[in-house]
Amino acid sequence: MVQYKWVALSNTTLGTLMASLDANIVLIALPTIGRELPGTSLLGLLWILIGYQLVTATILVSFGRLADMFGRVRLYTLGFALFTAGSALCSLSQTGSELIGFRMVQAVGAAFLFSNSAAILTDAFPVGERGRALGINQVAIVVGSVMGLLVGGVLTAVAGWRSIFWINIPIGLFATVWAYYELREQHAPLRREKLDLIGNATFGLGLAALLLGITAYALDVFPFLLNVLLLVGGAALLVAFLQIERLVPNPMLDLGLFRIRAFAAGNLAILLNALARGAFTLVLVFYLQGPTMHLSAFSAGIFLVPSSAALAVLGPLSGALSDRYSARLLSSLGLVVSAIGFLMLTQLGATTTFDALLLPLTLIGAGMGLFAAPNRAAIMNSVPKDRRGVASGTSITLTNAGATMSLGLAFLIMTASTPLSTLEAIFSGGTASMGTHLSIGHFIDSVHVVYYLATALVLAALVPSLLREGRPPDPRQLLHRATVRRRAGLGVTPDPTNERG
Repeated sequence: MVQYKWVALSNTTLGTLMASLDANIVLIALPTIGRELPGTSLLGLLWILIGYQLVTATILVSFGRLADMFGRVRLYTLGFALFTAGSALCSLSQTGSELIGFRMVQAVGAAFLFSNSAAILTDAFPVGERGRALGINQVAIVVGSVMGLLVGGVLTAVAGWRSIFWINIPIGLFATVWAYYELREQHAPLRREKLDLIGNATFGLGLAALLLGITAYALDVFPFLLNVLLLVGGAALLVAFLQIERLVPNPMLDLGLFRIRAFAAGNLAILLNALARGAFTLVLVFYLQGPTMHLSAFSAGIFLVPSSAALAVLGPLSGALSDRYSARLLSSLGLVVSAIGFLMLTQLGATTTFDALLLPLTLIGAGMGLFAAPNRAAIMNSVPKDRRGVASGTSITLTNAGATMSLGLAFLIMTASTPLSTLEAIFSGGTASMGTHLSIGHFIDSVHVVYYLATALVLAALVPSLLREGRPPDPRQLLHRATVRRRAGLGVTPDPTNERG
């Protein structure tokens, strides 16, 4: 009979793969969606992507707390059901606004999947095997986001854009039933806690206002004064959010966890890395399908295979190695490797070849694989057992918030130097009216700026990664030291992992 831990790994990996795949599966299909759905503007197309990530980022931590209160498996299973229902609704959309709304339903389900998968795995696997398990799960998140480009391109070409949502329905139904009958709770729910509704609303509204202000300014949609109000108001709400979290009894973001050095350093590295890589795929897809390369959606997806292949190989490997070696060394090495890849992309010319992109994309994927699993394992091992739901939600919230902000910043950079008409033509896959050679040159220059910024952010993530503590102490060693201290009359050393045995 299959051990429970492998059942948990299989189901949660399928869940995170589907949820992350749908974050990007519509990217390739956006030109077709823009042509076929009435009243879909460029801003609307962009928010089909951003809205999904925004909702996920906003509610993840609260859903992690809900899971700690009412059961991780129960809410994870509910997430699968909601995600499947949202996929069905997306396939029935008749307008761009409906699709944005139904994508947000999908995102609610995805938030349940993301916020609980790492906690379920951490409960199911012993300390010495968690790195490998979390590595496989983490790889599913990033590989799914890249696979979405290939799958979306094939399905859109063969069966139309609605088919990218149809595929989720049978898989989601199967996985929901599987999770309901096979997964089991491994911890006692903490029903005494309460949700931080004010903090959640303040964080969500603040992040939404910032993103709307950035994207609307980049696309020249709103008056300048309204954009300023959105940006200032969004920033003020996020500052107020941090103050609220210090005062409420059950905060959405447990700032006390950030007193744990490994937790704080790992999450800061996650945020900076997400800001760097969030727009990586979007910008490269723009470039590959743009006025100089003229690649189809499927061919552009093929160009991105080296990144996902390298990540798929090194992600589980680095996770297994992190069970034996320092997470600080492995994750920091991954950031350096990614930075080299991003720096190479700053030298892109007007055209390129698959061979020329092979090395930088492989380095970026390999770096992501080396960084993600050891960093995640170090974070999860650093917190008490009954806080893993919140810890998992916090990490993925920072990942999604950083990646979402990265999309807005990339658009802002590109529109600063490239005529909006050129970007609209590139975004819709057009080739006939993309403006002058000069505007195309500006577009290539803006791509360079985006990747220079990505390089700088990845290198900045090195600082907290290197300053983190080394490998978490073995609980058995802590127990032995506590016994020695007790006998010496010095008191008992607390076990930071809150594990017994």
